[in-house]
Amino acid sequence: MTGRSATLIAVLLGATGCMVGPNYRRPDVVTPPSWGELAPTAPPAGRSDAIADGTPTAWWTTFDDELLTSIIQRTVQSNLTLQQAEARVREARASRRIAAADLWPQVEASGAYTRERTSKNGLSVGGSGRVFNLFQAGFDANWEVDVFGGNRRAVEAADASVEAAEDDRNAVLVSLMGEVGLEYVTYRSLQQRVALANQNLAAQQGTLDLTRRLFNAGLAPEIDVQRAAAQVATTASTIPLLDQQAAQAMHVLSVLLGQPPMTLQQELTAVGPIPKPPAQVAVGLPSELLLRRPDVARSERQLAAQTAEIGVARRDLFPRFFITGAASLQSVRSSDFFDWQSRLLSLAPSVSWPIFEGGRIRANIALQTATQQELFAAYEGVVLQAFQDVEDALVAFSH
Repeated sequence: MTGRSATLIAVLLGATGCMVGPNYRRPDVVTPPSWGELAPTAPPAGRSDAIADGTPTAWWTTFDDELLTSIIQRTVQSNLTLQQAEARVREARASRRIAAADLWPQVEASGAYTRERTSKNGLSVGGSGRVFNLFQAGFDANWEVDVFGGNRRAVEAADASVEAAEDDRNAVLVSLMGEVGLEYVTYRSLQQRVALANQNLAAQQGTLDLTRRLFNAGLAPEIDVQRAAAQVATTASTIPLLDQQAAQAMHVLSVLLGQPPMTLQQELTAVGPIPKPPAQVAVGLPSELLLRRPDVARSERQLAAQTAEIGVARRDLFPRFFITGAASLQSVRSSDFFDWQSRLLSLAPSVSWPIFEGGRIRANIALQTATQQELFAAYEGVVLQAFQDVEDALVAFSH
């Protein structure tokens, strides 16, 4: 390797500190100082039922319902939607490792054996027609020197994508637990309504029987019998619909569990109490919401990943530098194959710079920038929706 080559390589390595594209900065979001509606018994500030990384705590234990706790725990283990989200996390982590591999030299080992006879009449000068062997083995290496940071931006985007996938998994988990809790309360409520309807039906049937006896004895008018019979018919007609709705809620719970619709029938047959919500809820401050909601965190990480993709696109405006090297052994005799004189070395820096691409590079930069702007608007929308969800929940809780 000449002095000029060594100097060029040193310059390239020293220039790898710069990175093209915008540096990401978390968006500033204006949050209200307090909630517009507070539940009467709720403290105005405090920690919510979710830790900072978006993973929910065991809020369902406040209902003191062992069956609900069991169903939620089993759902977390076997729900198919959650398994898909877990797989997406593994996909994102694998993609990150692929992106990070471009930061390192790519090294290949090779070996070959050739037995050849030269042609006396061929192009080779002085061909003798003799037969010889050629033994070769060595390593080839190729490394793109990331002068303008395109590969590092790709890793930055992959890191944010991993975090977005993890936040998506947490969002699925939060939504899943809430859905299980809601369906369980719905099922228990329908059970109670069915039981109450059957009690009312029995009482109304008794009233009808008594009214008929009074009518037969001439002590009550026929209109009273008709009214009592109509009331019995009305109550009886509501029970099949309530049974249907209860069965459907049970089916939903079973499928959320990752099982066939009738899986929970035996466990849920007995009429149980409707879980009662706690008397107090900790709503926290609006500013804390951005740290607790996994859907907000997911949207923010998607925005961060897309911002890095702009840098990946802008990298194509600049030259790309490579260092290629090889180290091998080559000999026509196996006996001296490992001699020092059999070595073959090469080192070759190179550069590649697209000159004309028909506007493709600039168009790709515009595409990535527009996508970033779309995700920024989506992030603001998710934040607003999160505030609305809390306000709606507080209104429902306080009424």
